[in-house]
Order: sequence, then structure tokens, then C-alpha cells
Amino acid sequence: MAAKQGRDGYHCGIDAAMDVVSGKWKVLVLWALDQRPHRFGELRRALPGITEKVLASHLRELEDDGIVRREDFSEVPPRVEYSLTDLGRSLNRALEPLGAWGREHRLPAGYTGARTA
Repeated sequence: MAAKQGRDGYHCGIDAAMDVVSGKWKVLVLWALDQRPHRFGELRRALPGITEKVLASHLRELEDDGIVRREDFSEVPPRVEYSLTDLGRSLNRALEPLGAWGREHRLPAGYTGARTA
């Protein structure tokens, strides 16, 4: 017997949450923005290996989902900053146990990465 789908086509809460954070880079964007607001170039430097196209796409998707706020300061030269919304901060809190699991089970003993909380 197949699982019943919800009104948006999701099977469960995990399915819905994974739709928001799917992809290699979205959780890393969330992690970087949890530290402080970033400009596009700062984010790109904070995430070595991400392409400009993928970063722009992920930021648009996260903004559409209400996770990230894009603030245009209407200055010359143009300045745009990205930050987490309250919903984005709550998503990061929900991801913290997953990060703890990864540190415990997948990282080498004694690992002291940038984020240990």
C-alpha cells in the first residue's frame, strides 16, 4: 500500500523539508548565513567550489521558500545582502541535530571544523 500524499504532494514532513534543502550547497548557504548576513561575493568565497550560477539559483529558491531575505540597498555601486529570515533560522535549528550526527559518525576523531556547536 502506497503512503498517502499531503495536499502539496509530500508524503511526510521530512519529504517537505528535504525539498527546501535539497542539493549539495543549500545547507552550506544556510550555515554561512547563520554566521551573519553576506553579500553574494562573500558567500561565493565562503563556499569554495560553488559556481556563480548555482549560488544564484539556490539563493532565489531559498528566497522563494521564505528562508533567505535579499536586501537591496539601492546604492551606487549596488549593494545586496542576503540573510536568514526567522523561518530560515528555525530551519537551521532543526538541522543542528543532523550536523551533530554527521560530526559524531562521519568526521574523523578530533575534528575541529569551523562550526562545532
